[in-house]
Amino acid sequence: MAETATVQPRRARRVRLPAGPYLLLLPAAVALAGVSLYPLFYGVRASVTRYLYGRDYGYTGLDNYRHAFDDPFFRDALWTTAKFVVCTVTIETLLGLGLALLVSRELRFSGPIRVGLILPMTIAPVVVGVMWRLIYDSGVGVTDPLFQALGLSAPAMLSHNGTAFIAVVVVDVWEWTPLIFLILLAGLQSLPQEPLEAALVDGAGRVRLFFDHTLPLLTPVLLVAIVLRTIDSIGTFDQIYVLTKGGPGTATRLVSIHAYNTAFLFTQYGMAAAMLLAVLAAVALLMVVAVRMMRRAAR
Repeated sequence: MAETATVQPRRARRVRLPAGPYLLLLPAAVALAGVSLYPLFYGVRASVTRYLYGRDYGYTGLDNYRHAFDDPFFRDALWTTAKFVVCTVTIETLLGLGLALLVSRELRFSGPIRVGLILPMTIAPVVVGVMWRLIYDSGVGVTDPLFQALGLSAPAMLSHNGTAFIAVVVVDVWEWTPLIFLILLAGLQSLPQEPLEAALVDGAGRVRLFFDHTLPLLTPVLLVAIVLRTIDSIGTFDQIYVLTKGGPGTATRLVSIHAYNTAFLFTQYGMAAAMLLAVLAAVALLMVVAVRMMRRAAR
């Protein structure tokens, strides 16, 4: 009897191992597969097919990849994308960390301040592009009055190579710094307080407390924020297309915009797919490295 009594709970536990959660997740998994896996497979097929003016000329192997990397405009777009990602993610990380450290303190009106800081990321990127295009406009924008108040002549921000790149970086920083701020603020508020309080009792100053205790504890969260923002920044398209369409010249032509032009202006869909899949492979490799770094930081 004792033996059967021990067997029955085990059987009951086996029966209770739920298939329910997997069944509930199945519709979402099917939907995600439909909207992500099928386009991915279609893109892989297109990347090894020659398309010209909308016509399929059949399998070409890796010719599209070779032509893509032989294209000087694609290499220039890769370099512009790398500069854009490094500039935006670096500035956004520093600003987001500084704002998170500031707002994590007990301040008056901290609630409204937090809401105000995250508002830019709630606006659609196309709307952000239109809004900042009006801001930069010399006729109706605010750049001219600001420069005139300083006794300077206002540059045409979107008409020159150097200023156009700076202009799109400013727009991206304005819109997406709140994302890193929000992630790091949550990370700061979840840190254990005992080591920090013990360090303060031992006489550690604010700067030493940050570098010796807060930053090491926050590193896993910081890496997650940087990785997420890097992935998103590589695929930036909407606001830059609205602002400059990749111009003037190739000053703000990211890979996403160059691939869009290749596909829809020059109707070379296979080459555009090859460009984007090459970038996807590079991002996947970056993610593998980032995941390993996060695992080491979490130990």
